[in-house]
Amino acid sequence: MHASKYDENTAFLGDWGTFQKTVFFLLCSSIIPNGFTGLSIVFIGDTPAHHCHIPASVNITVEWRNVSIPVEVDGGHTRIKQESCEDGWDYDRETYVSTIVTEWDLVCSDDWKTPLTSSLFFCGVFLGSFISGQLSDRFGRKIVLFLTMAVQTIFTLIQVFSPSWVIFCSLFFIVGMGQISNYVAAFVLGMEILSLSVRIIYSTIGVCIFFSIGYMVLPLVAYFIRDWRMLLLAIALPGFLYIPLWWFIPESPRWLVSRGRIEEAEAILQDAARKNGIKAPDVIFPPPQAGEKEARAKSYNLCDLVRSSNIRAITILLCLVWTTLSIGYFALSLNTSNLHGNSYLNCFFSAAVEVPAYIMSWLMFRYLPRRLCLFSTLSLGGTVLLFVHFIPQHLSYVAILLEMLGKFGVTIAFAIIYAFTAELYPTILRNTAMGACSMASRVGSISAPYFIYLGGYYRALPYILMGSLNIFTGLLSLLLPESLGMPLPETMSHMQKVTGFKKRQITYNLDHSKGDQECVSLS
Repeated sequence: MHASKYDENTAFLGDWGTFQKTVFFLLCSSIIPNGFTGLSIVFIGDTPAHHCHIPASVNITVEWRNVSIPVEVDGGHTRIKQESCEDGWDYDRETYVSTIVTEWDLVCSDDWKTPLTSSLFFCGVFLGSFISGQLSDRFGRKIVLFLTMAVQTIFTLIQVFSPSWVIFCSLFFIVGMGQISNYVAAFVLGMEILSLSVRIIYSTIGVCIFFSIGYMVLPLVAYFIRDWRMLLLAIALPGFLYIPLWWFIPESPRWLVSRGRIEEAEAILQDAARKNGIKAPDVIFPPPQAGEKEARAKSYNLCDLVRSSNIRAITILLCLVWTTLSIGYFALSLNTSNLHGNSYLNCFFSAAVEVPAYIMSWLMFRYLPRRLCLFSTLSLGGTVLLFVHFIPQHLSYVAILLEMLGKFGVTIAFAIIYAFTAELYPTILRNTAMGACSMASRVGSISAPYFIYLGGYYRALPYILMGSLNIFTGLLSLLLPESLGMPLPETMSHMQKVTGFKKRQITYNLDHSKGDQECVSLS
């Protein structure tokens, strides 16, 4: 069934009835725990000031004790020289009661474990993106949404009792698998249920602002809970509040139709009509023809994202954009504890700047071409980050302001790329494609902690790399097809074409079935 046909057949529901409001707010609320979990490592993995422990049995004065601990000044920060500490370390307890760094002494020769902890979480996100997208396209959006919410909540709770760094990282890996899968499943479910006008608000302001709400609450909770185990417990427990949502959030009727489960889709829409106080037609979807039955019965996987030259080009371009945005977003987010000033305030400001960014993304996505939105915001973020390089060290607050402005541009682009990607791929592959692009972006998030790590060798290097990548990717985004005002595609033949594929576009428009055959022949 063509996308416009589905929209026509379900137009009787209206745009903003009780059913749509319920789906909108419940799905958005399911995103809040992702803001906790995704950035919690900023506090539970921070490295406080520390120095070699000098046993109390050593009878020396306080002045001599302070002189005996060598320090060096690096980038305006006083740092303890990394020397072998036979008697362990003493940590500054003013900011944190404990972190995983103080718990397992992830300093000096073991300081490489700190960025690796974040990277292992994003490795889990990578694998979760790979698995959940295909499961969602095969078994449904709803079951994957709640399954991955359970994984995120339960394994975060188990992390509280981690006896070692290795166990902690293993559990963190699994939490990462659930974290992104929950987000993508909720995102796609809302995109497919809601009408076009509401879909734009949902995909830009809705899920994104609810994520930033969780992100903003994180430093507030962390300020009052300075022990990393208790902080994880506080993050995990709210997940159990979402169990009742199973009885209020429906499966995607659009996905059910694409799988040939017409009766189930009609039952959901009949119930939605009752909630909206509307009389639904007795027959919402006409019986599918033989060709449609075969198409719906067919299973799709990641290989279909590169089967034809057109879809392959779209997939590669989007993966590059997602990867670059992930590097910028997570490197800037994880770097807040390294900035001058209060780490809790810096994290809160980094989260708060996302709210106007998401509002701006909604306005841009509603009125402007998608490619222009991506190009302008990527270029803004990249250019601003390059300017950080020229700010003297004594003007640290100017550098922080520029970094937040760069985060503003990157965040807008990140919100846009989610909605843009969902508009480009057909229903039969949408969740698989979202999962694949999210999986590609995890290459960026896995490497993001090491971008920060490079700043220890040359302060401006992370900003130079991120700025250059953003500008380059912004130029590449201009090659993507435009989806402004277009209905969501249902099959491969309904997809838009990459710039430079106009000859094939004529073939597709003349005969969809021939277009499908061409996809096979180009594999």
